[in-house]
Amino acid sequence: MSATSGLGTTRLASPDLLRSVFRRHAAGVAVITATGPRGPVGFTATSLTSVSAEPPVVSFGIGTGASSWPAVAESEHVGVHILGEHQQDLAATFALSGADRFGAPTRWRKGPEEVPVLDDVLAWLVCRVVARVPAGDHRIVLAEVVLGDASGEGGPLLYHQGRFNGLRD
Repeated sequence: MSATSGLGTTRLASPDLLRSVFRRHAAGVAVITATGPRGPVGFTATSLTSVSAEPPVVSFGIGTGASSWPAVAESEHVGVHILGEHQQDLAATFALSGADRFGAPTRWRKGPEEVPVLDDVLAWLVCRVVARVPAGDHRIVLAEVVLGDASGEGGPLLYHQGRFNGLRD
């Protein structure tokens, strides 16, 4: 990423600038899950994007230093869960380093392709990973939707200004 100052010089923007700008960008909150050699793994993501409708493909970013990365790097399938505004605690648990993410009170089950599926979410997908694209200290994971369920009820959970929030009317 480069930024051009008013003097016409080009320099690399700081990570702090990027973080500051994106604190102002409201994003939906998802939890990505996978099965690793030592059991289920998962993390909170605000980078989920719908990439293609035909075929149905989504993407998300994950840091290569994240505890979930080794499992996501090897998994053929991942779970994508859209969180509702009632799930701020769940989002915080999956965002917290070192947390027991799948212990009580998290409710989940083994779903299709052995992917951990969280209960009571607005929607979930099981996706087949088709690519992992290097992007700095992250990887962009492209995953084709295999199946899912969008029958959850309630409003979406958003991340804005460093906090989890529901929509305000």
